[in-house]
Amino acid sequence: MYRKLASTDVLMTTLAMPVVAIIVPAAAPARAQTYDPKYPVCLQTYGRGGSNIACRYTSLAQCRLSASGRAAQCLTNPYFAARGRRR
Repeated sequence: MYRKLASTDVLMTTLAMPVVAIIVPAAAPARAQTYDPKYPVCLQTYGRGGSNIACRYTSLAQCRLSASGRAAQCLTNPYFAARGRRR
C-alpha cells in the first residue's frame, strides 16, 4: 500500500522546507513608510485601535493646533530631509 521513501525524497523534502519558510513571509505586502521625509513635524494620535503617525506639518505650532483637544502629540520627524542640506 505505502511505498518506502527513498533517501532522495527525504533529502528533497528536508531541503525544500527552509526555502518555503523564507519565500512565504517575503510574499506578504509591505507597509507604507510611516515618516514622510518631506515634512519636519509629525502628529502621533492615540486611539482604541492603536496609534497612528502622520508627517504632514511644516511647524510645531501647526501640528499643535491639530493635536489640541485630542489624545495626540507632536514629534520632530527623524527622517526629514531639509532642502539644500548635504549629508
